[in-house]
Amino acid sequence: MGNKLRYSFETYAVSGARKGDKSTGAISYPLYLSATFKHNGLNESTGYDYSRLQNPTREEAEKTIALLENGKEALAFSCGMAALTACVHLFKSGDHVILSEDLYGGTFRLFDEVYSVYNIEASFIDTSDINKVKDAIRSNTRGIIIETPSNPLMRVTDIKAISDICKAKNIISIVDNTFLTPYYQRPLELGADIVVHSGTKYLGGHNDVLAGFAISNNEEIIEKLRFMQKSTGAILSPFDSWLLLRGVKTLHIRMDRIQENAIKIAKWLECNKNVEKVYYVGLNNHKGYEVNKEQSSGFGGMISFRVKDKKYVENLLSNLKVISFAESLGGVETLITYPFTQTHSEMPEEIKRKLGIDEYLIRLSIGIENIDDLINDLKSVLE
Repeated sequence: MGNKLRYSFETYAVSGARKGDKSTGAISYPLYLSATFKHNGLNESTGYDYSRLQNPTREEAEKTIALLENGKEALAFSCGMAALTACVHLFKSGDHVILSEDLYGGTFRLFDEVYSVYNIEASFIDTSDINKVKDAIRSNTRGIIIETPSNPLMRVTDIKAISDICKAKNIISIVDNTFLTPYYQRPLELGADIVVHSGTKYLGGHNDVLAGFAISNNEEIIEKLRFMQKSTGAILSPFDSWLLLRGVKTLHIRMDRIQENAIKIAKWLECNKNVEKVYYVGLNNHKGYEVNKEQSSGFGGMISFRVKDKKYVENLLSNLKVISFAESLGGVETLITYPFTQTHSEMPEEIKRKLGIDEYLIRLSIGIENIDDLINDLKSVLE
């Protein structure tokens, strides 16, 4: 476990790890653009030498995210995939890794195409079924990577159950917490070894920064990840670190408004005659509803749904006025995405169809706009 927090999540989100700059009194933590730092003499470092190794603004972003996830340390990367790539370097040739089968297409590509040539084996299974996880474990299994809720079908995996399995068998557990953020879910408190984020999404929150994080309480893992961070150089820039810090200040406010909108939209979609199925963990008929309530304090703002007729897909993607047709998620703007040709385009078609990621599936990332405007926008193309 991380340190016991003295203040609330909201207070740390607003104040950051250092409550501004101690030397100047600046409330907004300064943007340090220097690539290198002056030494006062031989073996006399200020603690900062070269910004690939550490930068004061990036350090503040890392310490703030570590506080919010209740972890010992966080490491900030240039994007979410860079953070996950650093985690993959914890494994070696001949190791086997289990992953959620319903997960971001870029993660699938990383294991299926990039690291497979280094003989890191990957099995993609339904991790919401704990028995399937147990059955998939081999003698060389060294890691289990889950998304919960998953992307795009919102499957919920029991984090504590996975963590307990991993601890019993000396396997590293990695949880992608991008969808719910540390405001609603803190996997380290449930026993996970590592939490990863695409900070581009809700943490930044304004579709203006690329960022990634890996957070842990395990000192050995932290040292290995920091070594990979400085060695590969996929670090978060000072300016992007500053943008991330600014975005995090309103994370709790944004998430509450996003969730409020999402619940109303999910219920509206459920009642629409042209919608076949709605996937949202905040609906009490969702398969993972109870598990999510047990391990999280909220449901987030991600919704997927299936239309009954493909004609509504083009209508949705072409004629919405308030909602934008765009990749990504987690910003203040509501976005609509077509996983079949966008986020999961590089998954083999037979796997996509097996999972139900087909021409009928639509994904929504709910924003903070006026709820009536959002529903009326959907109504204009679905009725």
